Amino acid sequence: MLDDEKLRDLDIPAQEEINSLSWLHTMAPAFPVNGSKVTIIHKPQAFYNILLEKCRHAKKRITFASLYLGTGILETELINVIEQTISTNGGNIQVRILLDYMRASRGKQNSRKMLEPLLKNKYGDCCKVFLYHTPKLRGVMKAAIPDRFNELVGLQHMKLYMIDNDLIISGANLSNDYFTNRQDRYFVIEDCEELCNFYNKLVEKVMEFSFLLQPDGNTSLNLAANCHPYKGSVKGFTQEAASKIQIFLYNEIEKNVDLNKDADTWIFPLVQMGQLNVYHDSEITLKLLQTAPAGATLKLATGYFNLTTEYCEAVLRDCRATCHFLTAHPTANGFFNAKGIAGGIPAAYTRIEESFYNLCERMNQQRRITLWEFVKPGWTYHAKGLWYTLPDQQKPSLTLIGSPNFGYRSVKRDLETQIAIMTRNEKLQDALHEEQARLFSCAKPVTRKTFSQQDRIPPAWVCAVVLFFRYYF
Repeated sequence: MLDDEKLRDLDIPAQEEINSLSWLHTMAPAFPVNGSKVTIIHKPQAFYNILLEKCRHAKKRITFASLYLGTGILETELINVIEQTISTNGGNIQVRILLDYMRASRGKQNSRKMLEPLLKNKYGDCCKVFLYHTPKLRGVMKAAIPDRFNELVGLQHMKLYMIDNDLIISGANLSNDYFTNRQDRYFVIEDCEELCNFYNKLVEKVMEFSFLLQPDGNTSLNLAANCHPYKGSVKGFTQEAASKIQIFLYNEIEKNVDLNKDADTWIFPLVQMGQLNVYHDSEITLKLLQTAPAGATLKLATGYFNLTTEYCEAVLRDCRATCHFLTAHPTANGFFNAKGIAGGIPAAYTRIEESFYNLCERMNQQRRITLWEFVKPGWTYHAKGLWYTLPDQQKPSLTLIGSPNFGYRSVKRDLETQIAIMTRNEKLQDALHEEQARLFSCAKPVTRKTFSQQDRIPPAWVCAVVLFFRYYF
């Protein structure tokens, strides 16, 4: 850990940040980078093309962590490129892919089927595919809850794509919509070997208590796991898995004593695995919200607006900054026009939005806090994160980017990670400002009239679902 004297000596972005945000160095692993190495992508097609290009030229490693891999033409091309790279390198490359067990197994044509060619390749030994299974889904529940709905119990939700010493971090999955018309956020950080090593180790830690996909399509629990996730003891599995992650994080934070104080940009990886009792990310996010001073501006984005009670209280009672929340309009929600119960999900989030709006009014916070809804014809919205602009500044100096949605699932049920990027690099600050401006340019402010529109009034059954199941969203 760093002592106060060392913190004062650090040349972090601006004097105000030394006073208000330097505590990040004591709570998270810290990696100095050159701000010019950070590129912000705006379009899903560019995200896909960069994935292809970097995989095509990979020499050392390809490590992916995602919820799932889609089954279409674009996903097939991605797998083909990775397979070609393996062959070109004569198998002298390490390929590691981590997905969620249940999501990757849904349907006859699924992520597992898509990845079998990599395992059956001539050099298949260099490729390993792991599937994380939540310890909460077991017994009668596992047998009774149908596909899609069993994801509510908890899943692997990290979105990390490492190729050699470059990291692409996003909230986007590896599937067609996320490559074409589903708006997310995407950061490319190049020449960041230490940061990639950190995330590679984190993914490997999760793989230690996950299932290994075999070339014949079957799975076997990693030999490094001493307890089965859904047949063994819940407590035993949770303790073992949590211990691996917590010790890893502690050791990484201890390395911060060797910080390079000449960097213009710092990256702090944040990890959240609520089902394993790891609350690293939420503790830091909560402190950011609680300590934001008057004159600062926070812009927070989430595809699914459902702030936890702790986050709500931090924003409404402790935070003094001007706050703007960006979420999906019902027509931009990924479940819009879905069949069956899932079709009511956009209305459920409208109900939650209205509840928060009412709370802002009751606490006289409506002038400080504004809700916005992203709406763009033909597009769905999945972007998440935070932009933090300090008092007396015009552009963000800090951002959060990654997989968490700031809701109950992200905090309590899923495996999540995001990074805090703190910078005094002016070009990167300009890029952050442009990024949030582009997203908000497609948004409309939420007012009292929003919830009185006939198509925005949730059916009674949706209100009941929200009442009983909000903590699973």
